[in-house]
Amino acid sequence: MDKYRRLRQRVVQNDRHRNDVLVVPPEATDDQLRLCHDQRYVGSVVDGTLTAAEIRRIGFPWSPKMVQRSRRSTGATIAASRAAIQDGISVNLAGGTHHAMHAAGEGYCVFNDAAVAIRTLQQQQVIRRACVIDLDVHQGNGTAEILSNDPTAFTFSMHGVKNFPLRKTASDLDVSLPDGTDDAPYLNQLQSALRIVESAGPFDLAIYLAGADPYVDDRLGRLALTKSGLRDRDEMLIQWATERSIPLAIAMAGGYAADIDDIVDIHASTVASAAAASVH
Repeated sequence: MDKYRRLRQRVVQNDRHRNDVLVVPPEATDDQLRLCHDQRYVGSVVDGTLTAAEIRRIGFPWSPKMVQRSRRSTGATIAASRAAIQDGISVNLAGGTHHAMHAAGEGYCVFNDAAVAIRTLQQQQVIRRACVIDLDVHQGNGTAEILSNDPTAFTFSMHGVKNFPLRKTASDLDVSLPDGTDDAPYLNQLQSALRIVESAGPFDLAIYLAGADPYVDDRLGRLALTKSGLRDRDEMLIQWATERSIPLAIAMAGGYAADIDDIVDIHASTVASAAAASVH
């Protein structure tokens, strides 16, 4: 995942982030993972006994580094959520693994970082209610499955209707977009959806999956947002949370443009928008 290394490098080298604090988060523990994931599944991931079919469903091979990366990515969203509660807004430079379900990984997602973060902070009585705002181009089926029928968590996904996964799992709010949707209709739909999310509150935390894959040149996206439109999306969401005093933790989620610099540009813009909001 070269984009994560390059994103961190971009952030470190940018003067606007000179006063931002970058930390290496602790790995999510087995106990934290089991708040959302089946005990057998967690054990199989950790000790490398996943079946060939389970590994194919995840999409990349098992290795100790895969386990560590998946734990740390989840731990980073837990840490970003804590930081957001303290500081108002925070960013995980990875994360957004929203296809991971209770008893299975899927679509390059091993553990569901947003769901684990919410359940961890609820268990520790740091928060009571939270929402997940998933603007990755793919529907957040794993998050919807894990947090279904849970009045303490509201799930919202806005995604391409014809995109992966073909079989969607109903979120509390799903907005499905046709292929080719560009900036103006996307932003109009988001504005309307956020009014519905607000009516489901109040929330002690919002976790925002800021996918780079609605981008017009994304290989897997099928939507047509420009970099400017994606920046407007981020700023709309950040302003929405800030005006309502909802702590906001941001995870990067997907991005599959042929030119990796485009992915890094989009993610770096998200981080810059968060940093700008944090100084006001």
